[in-house]
Amino acid sequence: MVSDTAEEYRLCGRCTAGWVGCVSCRRLTAPYQRTDSGEVVCGRCTEAFFDLCTSCSRFSAASRYLSGGGRICARCAEQYSSCRGCGTLTRVGGDCDSCDHPHHVWNYSYKPDPRFYGDGPLYLGMELEIVVPEYQYRRCVALAGDHLGPLGYLKRDSSIEPGGFELVTHPMSYDYAIGEFPWPLLRQLAELGCETDSSVGLHIHASRDGFASAAHIYRWMKMLYRNESAVTTIARRRSHYAPFDQRARAKVKDTAKDPLHALGLSRYQAINPYPQKTLELRVFASSLDVQQVQAALAFTAASIDYTRGLRVADVRAGAWDWSRFAAWVTQQNGLYGPLLAEMEDLSCAC
Repeated sequence: MVSDTAEEYRLCGRCTAGWVGCVSCRRLTAPYQRTDSGEVVCGRCTEAFFDLCTSCSRFSAASRYLSGGGRICARCAEQYSSCRGCGTLTRVGGDCDSCDHPHHVWNYSYKPDPRFYGDGPLYLGMELEIVVPEYQYRRCVALAGDHLGPLGYLKRDSSIEPGGFELVTHPMSYDYAIGEFPWPLLRQLAELGCETDSSVGLHIHASRDGFASAAHIYRWMKMLYRNESAVTTIARRRSHYAPFDQRARAKVKDTAKDPLHALGLSRYQAINPYPQKTLELRVFASSLDVQQVQAALAFTAASIDYTRGLRVADVRAGAWDWSRFAAWVTQQNGLYGPLLAEMEDLSCAC
């Protein structure tokens, strides 16, 4: 008898003797790697969905950031103290690295525990890539740190050329983001010579808990895929970092259910379904124009809200058509004002 394994080999029963099902994808794998609960997990799933606990050397799907670097599983987290300012795990107590160094650009792999701002269940996290002139780098880092405070942080990103940083926010509700993000920062960075061009992007993470169901995620993803031309107009770019991949589109019904179905797909697509807690909308061009950045947040929130209550009959009657969505945006009493203004500027509203 031949079996398909988690590593996508086809092996006979003799070669898979002693193998067990991966706790994540359920496919056969050698029992070499284990989770913090003692279960076997395959290599593909550890790479995509698990972190290695730096304390017990087991994999965890719900790890926490440890100040100074590394991830810690929930069981090992009980051995550590918490930062007095933000609750981040620390080795010796006191303040964490983030609170100690607010004017710092962290490594690309830096991923602190999320802090939630505003009222959910839908939270949006923003990743804004910015080209920064070398002679103004330190000044721009200090400026961004002062404005962001605990709301976000800066990371290195080698894809930003010739140099710059990625501005990352913690999860925010749409209303909180529009009202409380330090929007004057964007203009001040531009005045210091910072730029955005077609090579840098703006990514919006939307919390999976903000959707009503897997069916809602499916409706949202299908609407975006069916309106590629209008979406890329709003996004102000087409990019090989965020293509409307046909293979990914064909798997939307599956990836809407959970991230496991994303295995085998590229992360670099219009909607990245790999994150366990979010869906990453990668289509937008970066910008230091407040309306354009707010419009990206507004489009994400509005399209999720619009598709929340759609029924099969609505879809059959044309609810996925861009004109129907655009008309709906105009009827929301200014809730999505930045999106409406951007649609009018780009002449793609109905």
